[in-house]
Amino acid sequence: MGRVTVRRPVLTLSAQGQRHHQDALAGEEPLELRVEGRALAVTMRTPGHDVELAHGFLLSEGVIGARADVRAARFCDSPRTDGVSTYNVLDVELAVGVAAPAAGVARNFYTTSSCGVCGKASLDAVRLRTRFSPAADPITVTPTTLATLPDALRAAQPTFEATGGLHAAGLFTAAGELLVAREDIGRHNAVDKVLGWALLAERIPATGCVLLVSGRASFELAQKAVMAGIPILAAVSAPSALAVDLAIEAGLTLIGFLRGPTMNIYAGPHRVQR
Repeated sequence: MGRVTVRRPVLTLSAQGQRHHQDALAGEEPLELRVEGRALAVTMRTPGHDVELAHGFLLSEGVIGARADVRAARFCDSPRTDGVSTYNVLDVELAVGVAAPAAGVARNFYTTSSCGVCGKASLDAVRLRTRFSPAADPITVTPTTLATLPDALRAAQPTFEATGGLHAAGLFTAAGELLVAREDIGRHNAVDKVLGWALLAERIPATGCVLLVSGRASFELAQKAVMAGIPILAAVSAPSALAVDLAIEAGLTLIGFLRGPTMNIYAGPHRVQR
């Protein structure tokens, strides 16, 4: 099984001189996702929670909407040249009556660690329609609660603590309770792992929840929140203009620059008590 962290020799230079030592680095390996034996996408990810990643990816692409939509998820043989399996190929079998992904969902190229949209086969496949609109979700949350979320997510990032090289996403209740946190070298993968956990826990649509991401809020991450029926997306960094446009259109509350008691509300301010 691929390792979440690996150790590599490094030479560190500083004002105190130089030293050779071993450094912990975040793991990064390809995962080929297949549906019914057919290759759908290849993403660069940090190994771990791969079944959640697959479920979250298929949810955010509109292929599935419930745990019952997947009959099985199995690792396939994917041996290296030395014969050791890498567990880097995962095949998902859909339930009877669940339509296979449309051709537009398939990736012509692999999905990078930084962007999951980049490999889309067509422009039409970028923007998706959700079956779980968050627009009518009555959740409200206090600024005081929101201010506690980044520290709570950071405390649930052991691999980031060791490597400094991973993104994170966390799903919280309106009271600030952390339901799940996931780390990955790809910010979109971290969110997919969270969404996959929620789907497997039968918490989709994720009404009454707040999704927090450790970096910026891109269009892609806003869309994933909308596809899962999440009413509030918060980020410690900036949103993109297109993410704000999507949030306004979909009824998603979008918060950026969440740093302590300071935050910018770009869409849906009615859900933040003032």
